[in-house]
Amino acid sequence: MAVDASTDGGQAGTGALLSVALRSLRADTRLGAEITAAGEVAEVRLGQALVLLVDVGTLHRNPLAPYLAAVADGSAGVVLLGTPPTGLVESLPPGATLSVVENPASVESLYVDVHGALARVDLWQRAEEKSRQLNRSRYEMAELVTIARALSQERDIDRLLTLILEKSRFITGADAGSIYVLEGNDPDDRRRTLRFKLSQNDSCKFESSEFTIPVSMRSLSGAAVLTRKPISIADVYEIPSDAPYGFDRSFDEKVGYRTGSMICVPLINAEEEVIGVIQLLNKKREPGRKLATLADFDAQVVPFDVRSEELLQTLASQAGIALENAMLYQEIQTIFEGFVRASVQAIEQRDPTTSGHSLRVSILSCKLAEVVDGVDHGLYAEARFTKRDLKELEYASLLHDFGKIGVREQVLVKAKKLYPHELDSIRSRFDFVGKSAEADVLGRKLELARLGADGAALARLDEELAHRRAELDEAWRVISDSNEPTVLKHGEFGRIAELGAITYSDAAGEVRTLLRLDEVIALQVTRGSLSASEFDEIRSHVSHTYNFLKRIPWGKSFDRVPIIAGSHHERLNGTGYPNRLSAEEIPLQSKIMSIADIYDALTARDRPYKKAMPVEKALDILGFEVKDGHIDAELVRIFREAEVYRIADRDDLTY
Repeated sequence: MAVDASTDGGQAGTGALLSVALRSLRADTRLGAEITAAGEVAEVRLGQALVLLVDVGTLHRNPLAPYLAAVADGSAGVVLLGTPPTGLVESLPPGATLSVVENPASVESLYVDVHGALARVDLWQRAEEKSRQLNRSRYEMAELVTIARALSQERDIDRLLTLILEKSRFITGADAGSIYVLEGNDPDDRRRTLRFKLSQNDSCKFESSEFTIPVSMRSLSGAAVLTRKPISIADVYEIPSDAPYGFDRSFDEKVGYRTGSMICVPLINAEEEVIGVIQLLNKKREPGRKLATLADFDAQVVPFDVRSEELLQTLASQAGIALENAMLYQEIQTIFEGFVRASVQAIEQRDPTTSGHSLRVSILSCKLAEVVDGVDHGLYAEARFTKRDLKELEYASLLHDFGKIGVREQVLVKAKKLYPHELDSIRSRFDFVGKSAEADVLGRKLELARLGADGAALARLDEELAHRRAELDEAWRVISDSNEPTVLKHGEFGRIAELGAITYSDAAGEVRTLLRLDEVIALQVTRGSLSASEFDEIRSHVSHTYNFLKRIPWGKSFDRVPIIAGSHHERLNGTGYPNRLSAEEIPLQSKIMSIADIYDALTARDRPYKKAMPVEKALDILGFEVKDGHIDAELVRIFREAEVYRIADRDDLTY
């Protein structure tokens, strides 16, 4: 339908107002938008933003209904030209961007309304895109966490490799893939080989068996090992002739497949050693589609993008550690002694502040048990420890903190009340609130300027913005000060609570608090850096110790290792944890270990957060622990009189 260009003063049904508006907009170079007329509705586009110009005089033959779907979700705007009929505005969906220009001949008014509508639509689109990206990131992170958990729980190497490849293809949308494991112990990777372990292919079925290839730059997988970096190729058939690596098409020709895009990512373990390679083929636009014909390959296969590479690297880092753990698990079955000592080292590497603690506790415990075994009078005159008993105590003592692997590392080494990422999140919120305040004031200033307000009114808005910024700065100071692991200043407790009650609207219009409840709780910790729940999490390592060690098949000789290790924080008066055992219920070995554990914690020289306590003062504290009903008085007497503690002063202690 052509635009009615008559000039009858904008009478109903003529489209004259649209004609006037189009002439004004096309003559005004400020807008910089693309303007097209489609029947009696004009489209104004600026980038991705779309605004529809509708002459209300033509609504009787050009109803808005066909356009409501476009504006219902806010993805397009509507500018009504002329005075709309009663009830029309109210009938539009809540999400629509709507402006009314009763006099399109006013160039300035028309420009402001159209420009404003375009800006609002653009803002909505940007917010939607950020929301989509955020939702996608949340989904990806949730998937990676689920995958990481699944990988960490699998101990069978063959099943683990299958899972790694399956999940790698899932997160990248790859049609096919293979996985290689690096073999050989030569430090020069070029003298080692890559063993092809398995392959997966959604579009092509074929028989495969294991084989090895040398590690060299001639193959893409070998190059990934030597460079220790991902290698991504858009189309392996178009690798430049001067590239150090190439692609062998014989597999494609044999099975009737067409390899296009490829990515090879090295699997790196916790010691930063390459232990394998994930090789994925043919990223698809639609992961569920099979590639049955060459036309399918042309239509579906795309290069692996940056995000796919990032996700695959994240998974590969988890997979490398999981694969290494599975290999270690197999070795543990036959090298039991090595497992115990390797486990202790792993614990102390995770929490460097207690390095050497487990070894010293083990040595002190075993020495005290040997002395107790030799006494011929007193409460423990009948107590005896065989070599097996001492070895059982040694293992239990070495692994008494094994449960720390079940405590989040960030809690073990937490320096301040908020974790860095939590403080960054709050900072982002403050920045957003500040920018929102600035945008609000600027918008109001623009409106006042348009209405011809005087300078004093504009100055008041500037003062308002400065005041709001000062409030935010003061709030941030309170948060920064409260975040330190010191005694909370007087009055700051209530101030933090007040900040937790302040609300703002985010980009999606949802009302949120300036501080989340968990952040308020963390900042209101009166002393130190750990909240009550985090302190409980630290204490939970004892339960984790018992639960983890219970799963290990110790055999009849050492079947009491879990209960001995898991009871070293029990107290004679029943106030200990985790089970509040009475004195009669606590194993003698655990009573011995408790003394060794407390003494070493007091006198350790490798704790960066405190100085080592003198021996005599540490022994005095053991005496106070006896008076409080925590530890055994007779064992402390023997520990002191036999000077068992001196054995821990040696500098040549090793695992």
